[in-house]
Amino acid sequence: MVMMVKVKGLIGRFWFGVGGGIVLAIVVVIIGLRGTQKAMSSTFLFSGVVPLRVRSVLTPANPATDRASMASSSGAKWAQKTITLPPLRRGCHLITPKILKEIREDLSDFNCGLAHVFLQHTSASLTINENYDPDVQADTETFLNRIVPEGNSAPWRHTMEGPDDMPAHIKSSMFGCQLTIPITKGKLSMGTWQGIWLCEHRDAPTARRVVVTLNGI
Repeated sequence: MVMMVKVKGLIGRFWFGVGGGIVLAIVVVIIGLRGTQKAMSSTFLFSGVVPLRVRSVLTPANPATDRASMASSSGAKWAQKTITLPPLRRGCHLITPKILKEIREDLSDFNCGLAHVFLQHTSASLTINENYDPDVQADTETFLNRIVPEGNSAPWRHTMEGPDDMPAHIKSSMFGCQLTIPITKGKLSMGTWQGIWLCEHRDAPTARRVVVTLNGI
């Protein structure tokens, strides 16, 4: 009786059930794999049983899906651009038009992917919110100012850069400095009323840098 068993790598020993009992099979020939899809044969010796021929074949775990995945990844591409935003007064500002203007040419090359938007500052932040009614931006600024105390009576130790600096750091951590947005057919796949905001938390207007990285197919 001949049994075909697939093995991978270097094999030391096997336990097989033969005729209701357990027989220890010791490999006498070490199998070496040289290159993809190269098969070699070895023989296991058993005591009192017919020799068992073993065929070693290196194949993908799931040929259909693995090869498709590799084909897709090989076609993936990247693009990156640093955008400088002009100084903006303290508050929340819709910057979607500016971002799209700067990345439109690269963005159109992607059918499916992700856009990562990263702000290189610690006293401002990014968020996605209302893109129509500017009252939402004003109300959000009011909310931030009420929950993060500011001024000489505030309990902050870091005051060397002004009374608005430490509150700006806290607000920046609250909203964060990065966003990830899906790309669909050359466009940022945001909701109808969604927009990208830059939230400026300092009193003195400062130019801000945003790094946009695109990845996909």
